[in-house]
Amino acid sequence: MSEILERSRAGSMGAAVAQLPPHMVLVTEETRDGVPTYWVGRGQIRAVLKEIKRGGALRMLFDLTAVDERQREQRQKGLPASDFTVVYHITSFDGPLDDLRLKVPLAADDATLSTITDIWPNANWLEREAWDLMGVVFEGHPHLTRIMTPPTWVGHPLRKDHYARATERPPYTLSEDEVFHEQEALRFDPEAWGMKKHSDNSDFMFLNVGPNHPSVHGVFRVMLQLEGEHIVDAVPDIGYHHRGAEKMAERQTWHGYIPYTDRIDYVGGVMNNFPYVMGVEKLAGITVPPRAQMIRIMLAEFFRLSSHLVFYGTMVQDLGQLSPVFYIFTDRERVFEIIEKICGFRMHPAFFRIGGVAMDLPKGWENEVRAFIDYLPARLNEYDKLVMKNPIFKARTKGIGVYSTEEAIDWGVTGPGLRATGLEWDYRKKAPYSGYDQIEFDIPTAVNGDCYDRAAVHIEEMRQSLRIIRYCLDNMPEGAYKAEHPLAMPPPKPRTMHDIETLIHHFVGVSWGPVIPAGEVRSCIEATKGLNSYYLTSDGGTMSYRTRIRTPSFIHLQQLPMLSRGTMIADLIAIIGSIDFVMADVDR
Repeated sequence: MSEILERSRAGSMGAAVAQLPPHMVLVTEETRDGVPTYWVGRGQIRAVLKEIKRGGALRMLFDLTAVDERQREQRQKGLPASDFTVVYHITSFDGPLDDLRLKVPLAADDATLSTITDIWPNANWLEREAWDLMGVVFEGHPHLTRIMTPPTWVGHPLRKDHYARATERPPYTLSEDEVFHEQEALRFDPEAWGMKKHSDNSDFMFLNVGPNHPSVHGVFRVMLQLEGEHIVDAVPDIGYHHRGAEKMAERQTWHGYIPYTDRIDYVGGVMNNFPYVMGVEKLAGITVPPRAQMIRIMLAEFFRLSSHLVFYGTMVQDLGQLSPVFYIFTDRERVFEIIEKICGFRMHPAFFRIGGVAMDLPKGWENEVRAFIDYLPARLNEYDKLVMKNPIFKARTKGIGVYSTEEAIDWGVTGPGLRATGLEWDYRKKAPYSGYDQIEFDIPTAVNGDCYDRAAVHIEEMRQSLRIIRYCLDNMPEGAYKAEHPLAMPPPKPRTMHDIETLIHHFVGVSWGPVIPAGEVRSCIEATKGLNSYYLTSDGGTMSYRTRIRTPSFIHLQQLPMLSRGTMIADLIAIIGSIDFVMADVDR
């Protein structure tokens, strides 16, 4: 084992796994995204993951999900037989980008696997989600219960034999007895959630925060166990926003699913389209024209500004300072005006397309954009005086909700929350996509990893977004805004009206959608709140076989109990605000 560890430290994670004893790795799989992919027996997966983590201090369990393989027709030859495949994505932050994918085959009648919550704590919610939606049992998990669906739900919705539409079921009704049963199932039992009495001479004391819109992030609730005003324990209860976004992808065409992505992080707009369309483009082998890539970057950074302004204004308001939010939201309106003039919509434009964007930039866009990026820096300086130098804001945020870089990696934290601990790591720099490698900008960092530093990083990121937008403005390429590829766009209209074969191709492409080659890819971007990833599996059809959406908000929110313990109730609001999440991004 020591030899394995040394090899792991010396080389990439994929090289280290490839050199494990033969009985530990079943087979190597070639994938379209080039991520090293290995099949591991379920009896060996814990040992393999332990060695991977020991090989580097900053190795993160990026995602954990499952795929129902039972209806797949174009599975790669030579792979182990599997009814349900559990997929682990590991990412290293020790240096250059280093990704790894491990797969474990499971039989339908024995879909069990050992938990890894003792290796990476952020596996807790990921394993609960895989059990809830796919039915994979993780033995040894501390609290393997429903997380997205109600506790009374029957079945596992992401399985292929589970219905996908309400029309496949009778009309939904509840008798009085059934209503009572549902309400009783929601009754909070502290011992069932792992809470314990904190002293021999005390009893449980709880404050039920929600379900409502605490800090206007969306509907969820936090059960607080208290001793006076100090928080002994906290339990986030999520799932109120769950809409089955991943299940919907299995019934929509590849291009018809694009508007659904906008609603995941509903303040992120086209930032949600970005990883999805890039993933489909990898599967289809589509090269996006330079102009379309630059338009994508510019709009993504406008939505980063919009999202960060929402974070800034609402966090300050939550802590009792009312004036700044009105000024900040006025600036957000100016962002939306530009987005609307370019895309036709404000919050959810669904503007990105497979192969490019929906349309070219309108006439006069340069003047609007230049006026805004010249205007905002002075406003941000004003907000520094109003907020960041305000002694009350400092007192409410400095030293509150602190975590280190190592703790951030253990809990899967990315984005501003990770950079606030001092780690200079940004996906746009480490794995540039869509032309980000052409653009000069800095990676803002802080030192303390507290609520104040997380806010400071968000603010400096807005200044860097303005630099990126200015580059796009001054260096926008000429040319096409969409790839001329049969899987990206219909045939040109003159050809469509020329012969029946081309007309049929146009009709099939628009009504049924493109047929994307079989395979699987992971596509990731530096989104507004952290790393957002789509893991797409195609079975060679017009719809996705499996769409996995890894959102930063879901990963980050489960850290709330660790950040809250020992703090006061008033500190909880600062912590919640500093995490920067929205519940649609959590629940999907």
